[in-house]
Amino acid sequence: MPNRLANSSSPYLLQHKDNPVDWYPWGQEAFDRAKRENKPIFLSVGYAACHWCHVMEHESFENPELAAIMNERFVCVKVDREERPDVDQIYMQAVQMLTGSGGWPMSVFLNHDRKPFYGGTYWPPDSRYGRPGFGQVLLAVSDAWENRRDQLESQSEEITQHLKESCAGPSTDATELDSGWLAQADNWLWRNHDAKHGGFGTAPKFPHAMDLSLLVEMDSLSGSANRRNMIELTLDKMRQGGIYDHLGGGFARYSVDARWLVPHFEKMLYDNALLVVVYADAYRLWRTEPYAQVVRETLDYVLRDMTHELGGFYSTEDADSEGVEGKFYVWQKSEIEAILGTEASFFCSCYDVSDAGNFEHANILNLPKPLEQLSRELGIALPEMNQRLEASRQKLLAVRNQRVRPGLDDKVLLSWNALMVEALVHGYRATSELKYLEAARTNIRFLRKYMRDSDGRLHHTWRQGVASLSGYLDDYSYLIQALLALFQVDSRAEYLEWATELANIVLTDFQDTDGSLFFTSHTHEELIARSKDVADSSVPSASGMAALALWNLSRLTSREDYRQASERVLTSLAGVMSSSPQASGQALRALQRSQAPYREEILLSPAENSAEFQAAKARLLLTLAPTSLTIAVESSMELDRLVELCPMLSGKRPLGSVTLFRCQDSVCEAPLHGPQIMEELSRAPN
Repeated sequence: MPNRLANSSSPYLLQHKDNPVDWYPWGQEAFDRAKRENKPIFLSVGYAACHWCHVMEHESFENPELAAIMNERFVCVKVDREERPDVDQIYMQAVQMLTGSGGWPMSVFLNHDRKPFYGGTYWPPDSRYGRPGFGQVLLAVSDAWENRRDQLESQSEEITQHLKESCAGPSTDATELDSGWLAQADNWLWRNHDAKHGGFGTAPKFPHAMDLSLLVEMDSLSGSANRRNMIELTLDKMRQGGIYDHLGGGFARYSVDARWLVPHFEKMLYDNALLVVVYADAYRLWRTEPYAQVVRETLDYVLRDMTHELGGFYSTEDADSEGVEGKFYVWQKSEIEAILGTEASFFCSCYDVSDAGNFEHANILNLPKPLEQLSRELGIALPEMNQRLEASRQKLLAVRNQRVRPGLDDKVLLSWNALMVEALVHGYRATSELKYLEAARTNIRFLRKYMRDSDGRLHHTWRQGVASLSGYLDDYSYLIQALLALFQVDSRAEYLEWATELANIVLTDFQDTDGSLFFTSHTHEELIARSKDVADSSVPSASGMAALALWNLSRLTSREDYRQASERVLTSLAGVMSSSPQASGQALRALQRSQAPYREEILLSPAENSAEFQAAKARLLLTLAPTSLTIAVESSMELDRLVELCPMLSGKRPLGSVTLFRCQDSVCEAPLHGPQIMEELSRAPN
């Protein structure tokens, strides 16, 4: 018989609805019962695409004997970390304090006041892998609760106090922003990159998208051969490795090895959004055609497989299919030979396919050698090679599409959708393909229609027609930035108006007295601590994104209050920028803009549907200039609407033909018009 999770909106919680464990969702009902029955709370946190969450469920939560212990001695609470990032952040910090590391599934024991006293991540059902068995842990915690309660309560108070102190992030004595932090980060990333395989650190290896975006932007402003080599090595190794889906497009969450071969097969919307931005901007900077191919294939994957019919983007695809990790993605050589026939030998030699396999007696498609190198070695012209391999990939993809797909987490998270909107904008800038711009527009309409309260405040999640949970700081800051990114390629007043409304809510509902920002609003549920999201994780720091969004908004609207708010947020991030450059990519991107001259490029057209305007706009948007803002207005009616919102447009009109205004620090050069524009843009440094 289903448990209480059967009524949940979260696909992750619904995965556990038939467990014999008497699960509760996070809420007062569970806490009241724990207090009434004098039982500790067992809190289990995970997400739908998490492989080890599935393992622990199968091994322990479906085990009748272990479930009986859990039901008898604990009140058990299950949380989807993607729905409740506020809960996840706090208890993950507690687990890291207790064990020195963290991850999912996260397992935490709490007292009646929701204060943690013991925790960990995955525990096997019995002792193995150097870990105690889950049953052993349950009995030990129950014994301590019954016989050493004072010790546990003392420990929970100490942990909670440390949590409250750490939630604001690293402290600093800095009172002024220091551009030297950018050089410090540049040096740190150089010293810590993997000179053989690219990326940073060893196995498991994550993409570090925010750091890569920072480095690409740095190189566009001041080129460095070493930095460029570091970026290109990483981007090339990732796109050639098994972490990239060579048939369907898109990236897995991370590689379990140092050389990007074996992915942790789950695909997350946010990873793909953030990596599209990196590859699109790298293409705009260096015109490396394979980077544009990655952008197209990844965005096409999202639009094909991860998009609701109304325009929202789904959250994740699972690592597992038919209960086996990676089964959907791997191949036997014999399968490929049967499908490709005479082309199989050529394909297999390029994509590292063998009888023995490269992963558990099967094959993960990857390119050990770049196609350019193979072209030279095999004496096959690169265009012919690409054409043959593309035909083979399409045949294999058609067969793969007949397999049982991995599980889909079909909830729509506003913050991750906003990241994908920005990715679509960058993809449009890089490729000029209108379908990406239209998908961004459609998603913004979806978010505005379905994920707002009547008072204009945001919902965090939506699934099957129902929006729920009040928005967090990342929902607001990511969406403001997405709207401003969209405005710069599709300059409609509605985007700037909505961004301004959301910024006002951020400063009203999330701001602390010193100008820093809480992750939760003043009206959210009160937890044991109130966190400030100051460091990048797998997604950008919410505060770092807010600093960037407020800075861009201040420049577009000429509002000094937004500029000051951005600087206060940046100052609150000084501790993490100065001490942890590897966790500061998003904040440092905002810092870089705050230290640069104000530059704007404004393109205006005297008539709609102008081919001349579209050509000039495509060339203008293709140039990577991260500290400049662009405005492209084709309609005189839209221009009239925008002047009040965007004072820099005051007095500017097209001069008989398409006209480009270039301005710095509110001083504009003589406008260019007609053929002059394309001549000038063709001389752009990249």
